[in-house]
Amino acid sequence: MRKIWHRIMLRLGPGAAFFLIKCLQWTMRIEELNGERIRSAWQRGENVIGAFWHGRLLMTPLVYGGHGLKILISRHRDGELISRTVHHFGLETVRGSSTRGGIAGIKGLARALREGYDVAIAPDGPRGPRCKVQPGVMQLAKLSGLPVFPFTFSASPRKVLHTWDRFIIPYPFSRGVFVFGEPISIDHAASEEEVKAKTLLLEKRLQEITEVADRYCEKRR
Repeated sequence: MRKIWHRIMLRLGPGAAFFLIKCLQWTMRIEELNGERIRSAWQRGENVIGAFWHGRLLMTPLVYGGHGLKILISRHRDGELISRTVHHFGLETVRGSSTRGGIAGIKGLARALREGYDVAIAPDGPRGPRCKVQPGVMQLAKLSGLPVFPFTFSASPRKVLHTWDRFIIPYPFSRGVFVFGEPISIDHAASEEEVKAKTLLLEKRLQEITEVADRYCEKRR
């Protein structure tokens, strides 16, 4: 029975999720804070690495403004549903994570960057710990020489699910905001200690901009 239900979800779920996100987009008032930080890079034709918390994933496809994006999605069976949903937005995926197929995932993202794609990763996914950055994203930045742009999304009012990542779903006609933080770069020759320091810096900036986003929406309800 569980396998049958999973097949039904894989067949119908992605289209339903796409429709939900588009309906939310049509009814919500969505703003951007500091979007010029990443949009100026896109305008210059530069590739970037985006990093966001797993719990803020739902509306992420709406903010992309580059020329081609690949998102790291877990090999877990829930990841297949997310992957198929992302494809409805014309975006592509690389399968892997920090816990399942992590090495393959990072290699796939590195290959995508060499091919001219932007890439995005939820560095606390696919199973947490919540809001704790795993080292893969800064290793990718070190290998590629490209900056990591932290960004987040919030909305008010919103539904917060009782999942490990506290996944948020905006209500229709709510107010939403994407907030971008300052990019983080790391040298090709950086030591392991420097990678750890940059990883902690990324975690700090993601936490800071998420707090900014949450406060921004609450004040403008």
